Amino acid sequence: MRVRDLLTPGAPRLRLLAAEEELDRQVTGVMTTDLQDPSRYLHGGELVITGMLWRTAPVDSERFVRTLVAGGAVALAAGAAEVGPIPDDLIEACRRHRMPLLAVPDDMAFATLTEYVGRQVSADRAADLAALVDRHRQLVSAAGGGGLDAVLQLLGGDLDLDCWVLSPTGRVIAGPAEHLGAADRDQLVRAHLAAQRQRRRPPHRAQSATGTYSLLPAPADPEAPAPLADWLLAVAGDITEWTAKRQQLAENLAGLVAAERTRRDEDRRLRRRLADEILALLQRDADPAETSRTLHASAVMAGYPSSAANSPTPEETWLVLSAEGVGLPEGAVRAVLEEALTDTADRALVAGNGTGAVVVLPAPEEPVPADALRDLLAPLEAGLGSAGRITVGVSAPAQAAGALRGALEEARHARRIAASRVGRVCVAGPEALASHVLLLAAVPDEVRRAFRSRLLDKVIGYDLEHQADLVRTLEAFLRSDGSWTRCAAQLHVHVNTLRYRIGRIEELTGRDLSRLEDRVDFYLALELA
Repeated sequence: MRVRDLLTPGAPRLRLLAAEEELDRQVTGVMTTDLQDPSRYLHGGELVITGMLWRTAPVDSERFVRTLVAGGAVALAAGAAEVGPIPDDLIEACRRHRMPLLAVPDDMAFATLTEYVGRQVSADRAADLAALVDRHRQLVSAAGGGGLDAVLQLLGGDLDLDCWVLSPTGRVIAGPAEHLGAADRDQLVRAHLAAQRQRRRPPHRAQSATGTYSLLPAPADPEAPAPLADWLLAVAGDITEWTAKRQQLAENLAGLVAAERTRRDEDRRLRRRLADEILALLQRDADPAETSRTLHASAVMAGYPSSAANSPTPEETWLVLSAEGVGLPEGAVRAVLEEALTDTADRALVAGNGTGAVVVLPAPEEPVPADALRDLLAPLEAGLGSAGRITVGVSAPAQAAGALRGALEEARHARRIAASRVGRVCVAGPEALASHVLLLAAVPDEVRRAFRSRLLDKVIGYDLEHQADLVRTLEAFLRSDGSWTRCAAQLHVHVNTLRYRIGRIEELTGRDLSRLEDRVDFYLALELA
């Protein structure tokens, strides 16, 4: 913003009184003062606004203007509402020192002028930073520069522009994580994924408990966006209400984020190829010693830290994950797991193409329950759509690389159990392998349907015709271990009513619910349903 911009149509109604030749000076700030010596508050580039209360004699004007010049002020705006018309001595002092002097109308509050200049200066600074971000994006694209945290810190410090780069599961990739809680991140990524699935045009506006945010996708490949794996830029505030220059800043920043993601994907190409080689060895049941050597060599080639604390070794304990997607593009599950399981060590090897993926990673010191992994992936539900599913199985820790083949089979069995559960994101751990659920998961679909139908169809049909609530009664009876009193209390019915319902179930099915064998059959049929 230049001084002459304050005199254009649409600007505050200021009138020029002196130093017309200096109107091309750039305004970088604004300050209101009536101090006789405001020099300590001047940093250069300010429009100084004053009510002239400092003037008690003509000589004060010369002293005041000289102070402004020494402090680097670029213009003076004087209001006459308090002390009367702007005196000639002030006009002459401004002419001598080539200081543009602007008269503020009596009916204009200084706050109005201050806010106007502040908005214009902020927009100019945003434009400058937008150009900076654009240049940085080009550098990242060309040379693999990175540095997202530094750019976000710059924008936050200079423009109060709070931004975060998030993964689709809510992991903070860049930005001040302490200022965006887990609940907020969960809401934001779910809103982003839902908007992407519905093909809404960005930016997407999202509301969380702490305020309004604007969400911008940052696809690694704009021609083939992958919402379940691509990063997103979350900006505090509604950017659609911002000036065009400030909006451009946010859009350029999203481009920088996309470039950084592309660079990261390029870095991972070798690791993906090595992960595929490891999976091929496991699938052909290669010699454990060969698998161990290849795994260790692959880890080194993939760029893992070489320190003893981080570098994988053949004797390390490993976990294997097996995952499958339904209704998702090829490669989506692999990309999803790469993003979800990345941490500061970044030691996961993710293999696979098509609709599935296999992950091999060093086991953490503390066991990771299947429910915790399920919670980690839960935000992805918003982007799956009605037909989409992701199922994951987790092995028990494999003691050394030679045991990975067995861990892979275990993870695949666990994944089949996860697939038998209800939900769009389901995870099963090794504990499920000691359950009847493992046997049910291996039963062919036609056998499952026949078994379920033979036991439950008549009961379900009776419920549909008479609203007798027999299925719910049967479930409660089995959960109560056959206790008439506890089951009746749970259903809020009299024991005699419960006995009548159980008797009706036995008549319809020809089974005896006092026998353990029949109770087990009913329990399994309900599980299959």
